[in-house]
Amino acid sequence: MSDVLTPLLLLYPAGALAAWLPPRAEQARMLAVGVHGLALILTAAVLAGFDPHQTGFQMVARTAWIPGLGIDYAVGVDGISVLFLPATVLLFLGVHLASWHVRQLPRLYHSLLLLQAGATLGVFCAVDTLLFFLFWELSLLPFYFLASLWGAGPHRNYAATQYTLVMLAGGVPLLFGFLLLAFNQAAVNGLGLPAGLSFDLIRLLDTPMPADLEWTVFLLLLLGFAVKMPVFPLHTWLPLMAMEGPVAAVSLLTGLKLGAYGLIRFAVPLAPGAAQDMHWLLAGLGTFGLLYGAVAALAQTNLRALLAYSGLSHVGLVLLGVAAFNLQGVQGAVLQLVNFTAVAGGLFLMSAFLHQRLGSTDLLALGGVAHTMPRLAGFFLFFVLAGMGLPGSSVFPAEFMILMATLQTHTGAGLAALFGLVLGAAYFLNLYRRAFLGPVGNATVAVSRDLRPRELGLVLVFALLILFFGLFPTSLLEVIRPAAEAWVARLS
Repeated sequence: MSDVLTPLLLLYPAGALAAWLPPRAEQARMLAVGVHGLALILTAAVLAGFDPHQTGFQMVARTAWIPGLGIDYAVGVDGISVLFLPATVLLFLGVHLASWHVRQLPRLYHSLLLLQAGATLGVFCAVDTLLFFLFWELSLLPFYFLASLWGAGPHRNYAATQYTLVMLAGGVPLLFGFLLLAFNQAAVNGLGLPAGLSFDLIRLLDTPMPADLEWTVFLLLLLGFAVKMPVFPLHTWLPLMAMEGPVAAVSLLTGLKLGAYGLIRFAVPLAPGAAQDMHWLLAGLGTFGLLYGAVAALAQTNLRALLAYSGLSHVGLVLLGVAAFNLQGVQGAVLQLVNFTAVAGGLFLMSAFLHQRLGSTDLLALGGVAHTMPRLAGFFLFFVLAGMGLPGSSVFPAEFMILMATLQTHTGAGLAALFGLVLGAAYFLNLYRRAFLGPVGNATVAVSRDLRPRELGLVLVFALLILFFGLFPTSLLEVIRPAAEAWVARLS
């Protein structure tokens, strides 16, 4: 099949430039939505050409980028990454539609979102470690400006700066880890530096590594990805950004867990022996994060902060699935990460709708929303139930597989995860009761308008996807399975 991934990646920077051409800002917004429409067509072509029964990377496009250092432009997808492409495009489309009200520098806002989308898709497509690192770092800059210019809180500049500096610091161990892998590749080839360097993921996966170097590489990559996931105690940027950042755009941080993807894509397969030796660390971080996030969420009085800690808790569950190192665990972990885009992202987009109407998401400013905005309240309840893993939602098979895998390998952690899910139900139901039920206690709530047609169409698409893949999860699991089997085989 001809290269489809490169046009997909080039579409977004081209769209960001084209957003400055129309004479009216409304036309620029429509152009941004059109870019996502074209991207959905391209991702549909990727899915149509993807063979779910084939292992390894498909649709690989490779061009020498910096030949003297062994750095290539190399993109491709497999069962672990391919589902994130349409999911990412849909979430960014949702953010654009939820940001229709932006009046301050609208062209800049939408062009930055398009650049952010292109960099994020590059993270999922890159099969050269330095190309991946480039996309990883490029995804930081647009969000810094989005948060500092359009943030919802008074300390948005501080939050944007902290987020960017923390992510840049997390990139340092990532770069060191990738360099050590390339140096080891040169040593194995016996060609010396720089002739023997290679950053190609496919080659690096087949290159043996001394045990001490493997431990070093795994710890470096784990540290770099843990900052982005985030895991305790590297999580403090997320609640702050949830409160201070642009509400719609923050859904990208809660819905797209790039750090967890990087752990599955790079850290474990490139250092499988060290990962297995440190299964206790992964399981411990996952268990503590799951329980800490759930308990912290119970104590929140703001909807956005609660959803941020809920995301931290659910990332802990994903870590438990990875730490199981079996087929059920990794399939459940990948499926849960795909679910985040619709469920966690959808909840934050709904929070953005509330914030636009009321100017706040504090629970004291809510109450009785279901009386004046029944459609918004009804869909929010649907997303809440999906976040709880209710049977029939796409979250249920993912959580069930992770729990089954964890109970087989880390029984204590699995039992703790079950308790954490009970806490999850408690904070979600308490949130909904306080924010949406009861009498109307705020004059702004009493006169607020329900979901507009544009907003209703957006949440309906997300809800139908959650319901469809909850009832028919096999369609996704069959795509993930071959790559997951190859992932587990590297650990044996």
